[in-house]
Amino acid sequence: MFSKPKLVLKHFILTKNVCKSSTNVLKTNVDVHSQQFTENRERMVQLVETLRSKTSDVLQGGGKKSVQKHIAKGKLFVRDRIKLLLDQNTAFLELSALAANNMYEGNIHSAGVVTGIGKIHGRDCMIVANDATVKGGTYYPMGVKKHLRAQEIADQNNLPCLYLVDSGGANLPHQSEVFPDRDHFGRIFFNQANMSSKNIAQIAVVMGSCTAGGAYVPAMADESVIVKQQGTIFLAGPPLVKAATGEEVSAEDLGGADLHCTTSGVTDHYALNDEHALDIARDLVKNLGQKSPVLFDEPFEEPLYNPEDLYGIVDTDVKKPFDVREIISRVFDGSKFTEFKKKYGDTLVCGFAKLYGKTVGIIGNNGVLFSESAMKGAHFVQLCSQRKTPIIFLQNITGFMVGRQAEMGGIAKNGAKLVTAVACAQVPKLTLIVGGSYGAGNYGMCGRAYSPRFLYMWPNSKIAVMGGPQAAGVLSQVASQGKGWTEEKKNGV
Repeated sequence: MFSKPKLVLKHFILTKNVCKSSTNVLKTNVDVHSQQFTENRERMVQLVETLRSKTSDVLQGGGKKSVQKHIAKGKLFVRDRIKLLLDQNTAFLELSALAANNMYEGNIHSAGVVTGIGKIHGRDCMIVANDATVKGGTYYPMGVKKHLRAQEIADQNNLPCLYLVDSGGANLPHQSEVFPDRDHFGRIFFNQANMSSKNIAQIAVVMGSCTAGGAYVPAMADESVIVKQQGTIFLAGPPLVKAATGEEVSAEDLGGADLHCTTSGVTDHYALNDEHALDIARDLVKNLGQKSPVLFDEPFEEPLYNPEDLYGIVDTDVKKPFDVREIISRVFDGSKFTEFKKKYGDTLVCGFAKLYGKTVGIIGNNGVLFSESAMKGAHFVQLCSQRKTPIIFLQNITGFMVGRQAEMGGIAKNGAKLVTAVACAQVPKLTLIVGGSYGAGNYGMCGRAYSPRFLYMWPNSKIAVMGGPQAAGVLSQVASQGKGWTEEKKNGV
């Protein structure tokens, strides 16, 4: 997990180099032979293995029987489809693989839709692929959220979208959570239309059912492919047509490949099978024309210290402190870091470093945020925004300082300055949560609400308004002011 921490950041720093190389090499104070380091490493390795085990289960889709039934129909499993679509021996950066984990009855692995970024003819593309082995590929609330998030990332990073459609549409038992609101099912098509208007290619490959509102995915695509005797597109399926009009018609006659490629004109390309459809899709991407790549061909230095040390530096207990510079020195080029206002507001570490030769700003937590830390952070964010330098947030924050002295010092106003600067920064922002993420500290350190282009969490990380003991203490104090608050209830909280 930590052996190549730079890879997930490499492709999305969308800026030119704007600062000279730093000569400030960070020194490490980590004793890799200490008992504490060894214990930390053992616990973190166990957490990572648990994560890998969960992810491995998710990769099986709807289970062995569902996958076998799917393949028996002549279809490829969703992950095999993606593998054939992408360039050989290239990585697939999967997004939100554990979405919907333990949220619904049954195993709704990956929320029934696989999303991620991969290369097709050397071009980074966003892939959104329904997994028909999971409840027929129907959309659960988290599936919709995941689909919309993939589109948001594609929009922000100018990535062509390829939709591998094999879905029964909205999951009807959850329709109140899927259909009516702004960020529900209809937003998918709103996003398609807007991205297409920005010349961000929208390509649909219909490899199975495409029913009701889902029919608009290929209909609104710039180009669409449909598979013979397999793909179907209709606003209402045969049972609903019979109930509404009395007409009896097969799915193929109602909305199959022959009808839509020869009569309705809804689809543009006729495929004989999944493999053929994916070949066509690859050709469509190849013909998109010239792209404007962000080149990562500058010379760069590997970190001086072993990234594997990260296992032992960070404790699985988020209450245990560590120096964020130890992370910086194991991730960024040459372990070089030009620190900003080093002696002021020292619970927030700010500075410039290079990542694969590109200059980035880094903001990392080294304790609770005081007024001085917040003002320093706001200043640095504004500096990065002015210079068009991407910002990477290393988040491990308990929140802003509380108490009478802090309030006298204007912590609310000064904290707001940091939150405002982060919200208004018009540069790519990436957030990595390496420990706790509590309260308004989450806002000041570019939590999800502040639109980081990507947000990653280490397996030890936690996000909450406040920690469990603190929440229990508050509830205890509030409840004790009422009647009937016994010592037994207090201990229970």
